[in-house]
Amino acid sequence: MDLVDFFEKFIKIVMRYWDVFLIKGLSTTLALSAIAVFFGAIIGTLLAFGKMGKSRILRGIITAYVEIIRGTPSLLQVYVGYFVVPLLPPPLNVSTYASVAIALTINSSAYVSEVIRSGIQAVDKGQMEAARSLGLTQSQAMIKVVLPQAVKNILPAIGNEFVTMVKETSIIQYLGISDLMYNNGIVITATYNPLPCYYISALIYLTLNICLGKGLNIFEGRMKKSER
Repeated sequence: MDLVDFFEKFIKIVMRYWDVFLIKGLSTTLALSAIAVFFGAIIGTLLAFGKMGKSRILRGIITAYVEIIRGTPSLLQVYVGYFVVPLLPPPLNVSTYASVAIALTINSSAYVSEVIRSGIQAVDKGQMEAARSLGLTQSQAMIKVVLPQAVKNILPAIGNEFVTMVKETSIIQYLGISDLMYNNGIVITATYNPLPCYYISALIYLTLNICLGKGLNIFEGRMKKSER
């Protein structure tokens, strides 16, 4: 295949199957990534507070949870969710899509919990002590004084987690979920031209992640200006 022939097939596939890549594929990828990071942030916040709590048993359980999730491949976790969740009794035996979303959320929560914990611990301890000396309870001091300062460190990192999750969702193609890479396979089967299809998918991922990265850089820049 010469270069001219390759570009002709590339353009032809883009013109004919753009909706398969973008509407059917990319929309699912973005939806699953957003679900995983959003609920992962909620669960991760609870895990972070639990790990910083006084209960040794709770800290041990959360530490084990985080180490297991971070120490095993995300593909394995998705497979476990795919095969185990449907075996649960109703109403826990949810659909394939939901089981994959749960697995990705669990994966994200372990990473986000460490981001949140490190963001909170990065705030000077004197802030908590000063708030307590003014009569605030520990929970009030955390919510009103510590967390607002920690958010500046946490939000950019959670944005990076979303960028990472967008790429990691490509593993769900093996489970029949209609994400970008799954629809990439459909187009390959229809056209018998794998290389142009892989290039199209790669460009979509690259363009999306560059845009998200630029957006994060602008957001971080504005947050730094607000600190001055």
